[in-house]
Amino acid sequence: MWHRMVSDLMTTPVVRVNRDTGFKEIAKQLAEYGVTAVPVVDGERVVGVVSEADLLRKEAAHLDPAGLLPVLHAKPASRAKAEATTAEGLMNSPAVTARPQWTAVEAAQVMERHHVKRLPVVDEGGRLVGVISRADLLRVFLRGDSAIREEICGEILLRTLGIRPDAITVRVVDGRVSLKGTVERRSLIPVAIRLCQGVDGVVDVSAELLHRIDDTVAELASDASRRAGLAP
Repeated sequence: MWHRMVSDLMTTPVVRVNRDTGFKEIAKQLAEYGVTAVPVVDGERVVGVVSEADLLRKEAAHLDPAGLLPVLHAKPASRAKAEATTAEGLMNSPAVTARPQWTAVEAAQVMERHHVKRLPVVDEGGRLVGVISRADLLRVFLRGDSAIREEICGEILLRTLGIRPDAITVRVVDGRVSLKGTVERRSLIPVAIRLCQGVDGVVDVSAELLHRIDDTVAELASDASRRAGLAP
């Protein structure tokens, strides 16, 4: 199966700052390049990330001139960031990073898990080679319907599952895949659907698939026999 890698989607060259880069210079970089976060490097190695949220802590820590808003009682770590004036004190460290050889799915899962919008991409030595963002990952959905259909018919159905091209009709419209036809064994149906769902650019998969042999019945009977044999 063909998957776009982080190396195919990442942005280069990368906007970066050093440990001693000042607050205003970081804010200027974010505004000038239209990004929400920048990696902090020591030489070429990524040591942290500074985001808009890190900078906004300083604004939020200010007293309301009109005296109408309550004073925020931030935690010590947040207070330290609000008082910081350089990337060294503002950054989140260690940085959550991606590798060039990751698939788009792997990068998306890490972003979701850590609630971040961008990931510095580093090589095996921890050196910065690019940045991958949510917008970059969404580019996989720009893949054409014909390319998606070709992969499903050729790579998944024929080469992986051994299903004849004339056994299943595959339609792809705006990334939505529909499968219709008959397979030899019932157990192939969920496998085919799952593999199609994993194809880059697929939005949804619907299936109207029949089967000639219900091999799941034999499997259930075999499982039941094994359990019975293990029973005291």
